[in-house]
Amino acid sequence: MAELLKVIFEHDGIFLHPSPDEGGLEQDLLVSGTLRVLEKDAEILVEYRPLEDSVDPSNMLCAGQDSSSVVEWAQCPGEKSQSRQQLETQQSYETEWDMVNAISFRKKNCTNGEGSLNHSQERSRWAFSVNISDLRSITVKDEGWTFLILKLKDSSSSLPALHFHQGGSREFLDCLRRFALLTECPEDKTCLLVSTPNRALSQSFENLLDDNSYGLVHKFKRDPYVATLGSFSKVTNYIYDALRGAEEQQQRPPEEVADLLGEVIPGLEINQQEEPGFEVITRIDLGARPRVNRAEPLSADDWSKYQDPEGRIKDEDTLRQKIFKGGLCHAVRKEAWKFLLGYYPWTSTLEERKSLLKAKTDEYFRMKLQWKSISEEQERRNSRLRDYRSLIEKDVNRTDRTNRFYEGLNNPGLTLLHDILMTYCMYDFDLGYVQGMSDLLSPILYVMENEVDAFWCFVSFMDQMHQNFEEQMQGMKTQLIQLSTLLRLLDLAFWNYLESQESGYLYFCFRWLLIRFKRELSFQDVLRLWEVMWTGLPCQNFHLLICCAILDSEKQKIMEESYGFNEILKHINELAMKLDIEEILQKAEGICLQIHSCKDLPHSISTILGFDAKRQVPNQAGHGAAPRPAPQQDACSNGHCRENRPQNSCRGVSTS
Repeated sequence: MAELLKVIFEHDGIFLHPSPDEGGLEQDLLVSGTLRVLEKDAEILVEYRPLEDSVDPSNMLCAGQDSSSVVEWAQCPGEKSQSRQQLETQQSYETEWDMVNAISFRKKNCTNGEGSLNHSQERSRWAFSVNISDLRSITVKDEGWTFLILKLKDSSSSLPALHFHQGGSREFLDCLRRFALLTECPEDKTCLLVSTPNRALSQSFENLLDDNSYGLVHKFKRDPYVATLGSFSKVTNYIYDALRGAEEQQQRPPEEVADLLGEVIPGLEINQQEEPGFEVITRIDLGARPRVNRAEPLSADDWSKYQDPEGRIKDEDTLRQKIFKGGLCHAVRKEAWKFLLGYYPWTSTLEERKSLLKAKTDEYFRMKLQWKSISEEQERRNSRLRDYRSLIEKDVNRTDRTNRFYEGLNNPGLTLLHDILMTYCMYDFDLGYVQGMSDLLSPILYVMENEVDAFWCFVSFMDQMHQNFEEQMQGMKTQLIQLSTLLRLLDLAFWNYLESQESGYLYFCFRWLLIRFKRELSFQDVLRLWEVMWTGLPCQNFHLLICCAILDSEKQKIMEESYGFNEILKHINELAMKLDIEEILQKAEGICLQIHSCKDLPHSISTILGFDAKRQVPNQAGHGAAPRPAPQQDACSNGHCRENRPQNSCRGVSTS
């Protein structure tokens, strides 16, 4: 069977500088070759191959710093170090441009018949090919040009330094980041630690939303990072074996499980000690959980009553409370979401909003023009933009295609989805596009039905969700820790059970948190959930209590059926499209009231839910005047789902 080989990155003119103690046949030899990153049978390889004719400094013509003179290198056998020093000095000016189209080579005349053989032996010696998973670190040095030192996990092996005389080091590292997590070493800022096997975050969600579990075990074996995030709530015996051991059935110690999770989820550093600022939570009597009721959605007539003659919103706090308790009629969403997301100030008049829209429209199309006006030639030299565009095009073609707004070929909704995401790359080029962001934009565009409004509402939503998509995944790490802390308070017995099944880190909730239940709910329930979450009520991080509400509903089955690691993952995954959003919102609000009424509430819980700010929690009747919460990085939406309701239905569901 033929091997599958794909060239992902290729760069010529990469030099090796053999030193005398490395025993080169010719100590003056500079080895020139090609560096490539290959995908070979689902493995990522870094390969270096010397060119047919290596470079001898004694036969090199090099442009001087002013690029107007050419220096010929004449060298005697004992002058190696001096000539190399002169060469390095010549190349210290405008590093990335050094030697570009400024070097020519002369074939070295061999004095005997062994020359060709010796050169061939040297070339063979310096060639190497390593799996990216075998790399431990990459040290970046600059001595007039950039050179990289690749160190292997096997400390007994070493690779020659790669000298990028003609540039390309940055592109090479960017390419590696697509398949590995490169993090700066705390002790040495020039050293990048390589965490593998994984793909960069922009690729890490490649299969996150894929409902087809076929081939999951193969994916995990090939790339645990993508498979773990890509099908995080799905079952795989491979994950189970990785955590428990294929040949040992006894439970692994918690610290070992934490290390294994850290390997498959780079950035998710599990601290076996209590997190700083979080006290140990023991069993606390929270008292009875209050029963709460949901209300009818806010109608268009009700919405208009909260505006004065100039268009200002009156009694914002009461309006937020009504939206929290019942959501919005679909006819109101297009306008109300702009306020909830912060695109429109609550105190703005109608005329002020018209002026704002004009300014924001101009700003949007200026940014859109930036990527629209890039020529194909320019894009060929911008690998990051190419990667963003490629990933966006792939995601757009599979985002909510069963929804009428996005279904069919050549759908204008898909074009708008694509253009907004590309423009967001111009707005925040450091983050760019990461898979999963299209799912956050889709409902917003569906409601707004306008490119400019959808873009700025999406920008506001991403301001809240930004840390979920950053390369270090700090936002996800924090939320998982906070969720575990809350669950320990609410039901220590259930948390202990999950811990005994090696599920105490709640990593099966990863997808819930990442895209705010977008793939767990029907489309209409996502709209209801998000608008409720955007009110910022009844507490900070209400989405974590929604997670707790779901788990509270499922804990009896999980424990009575004695579900293990595999079964828990499978059960959680199968909840998608079976959750009742009104029931879950009702339970989550009850949990909030229950926790808030606790007299001896641990400080860590108060901090997570924002009770330290002495915010008033709404009473059960929903008439409490809750002060408007301050915007929180992680205070966003989450929820549950039920059967699809008609798109324009304003029917409220009240669950007693």
